[in-house]
Amino acid sequence: MQQSMESLVRLLESYRGRDKVIRTVCYGSQLVGGALSRKAETDASFQRLGKSLLLFSAQLSHCRTVLRLFDDLSMLAYSHSYGLGAQEEDAGVRWISVLNNVADQLYYPCEHIAWAADAELIRVKSDKWWLFSTVLWGSSLVLGILRSLRVLLLLKKKLKKCERDARDSSRSRLQRQMRGEVLSILSSMADLSNAIHWMPPGFLWAGRFPSWLVGLMGTTSSVIGLIQLTAGNGEQSDSSRSSPE
Repeated sequence: MQQSMESLVRLLESYRGRDKVIRTVCYGSQLVGGALSRKAETDASFQRLGKSLLLFSAQLSHCRTVLRLFDDLSMLAYSHSYGLGAQEEDAGVRWISVLNNVADQLYYPCEHIAWAADAELIRVKSDKWWLFSTVLWGSSLVLGILRSLRVLLLLKKKLKKCERDARDSSRSRLQRQMRGEVLSILSSMADLSNAIHWMPPGFLWAGRFPSWLVGLMGTTSSVIGLIQLTAGNGEQSDSSRSSPE
């Protein structure tokens, strides 16, 4: 019990860890609140609890948006250190990662402008800036999925070579890396489903998800992120951006 508490404290002391926890609670509250709200017609207590959880979720989402106001420089440092990906062995992985970093970097100012407009700090309409940020987030997710698929293909080739050479230590390491990439793909696909939901009506299933389904997709992605963070499987550094929404 004490060890679990210490692990949680260490997780909350880091920026990435705290963001992952807030994100998980945010989407978890939306999942439960949305599910309870569906029973509103039969029980008023469910309606009140569901509404409270949805409001709590919205406040946590706003909290994460405000915290991301200070992420630009760390993301810029990460993009600068990665550069054109000269350290990557594969050209496909390199250029997908570079484009991913560009999308991530552009995401921040768009979201900041949208937030400032909603807070009435600047006199512009926030709608188009929220749309820009959602498009950039979705683009980043698609690029992340493509990168993970490419990495999986390369790891599979290396695994076959290790099996021929009978190198057990390398094989277990490659299998662990492959599991991490599969988890990344599942996480990004869950987030991408929500990103499409937040697009303008008429685009695929935009606007059609009920609150509980948005919460389910977000919770799935957040739990995977926590598993990767605690297991040390995430490849991105602390300077990479936290997931939006």
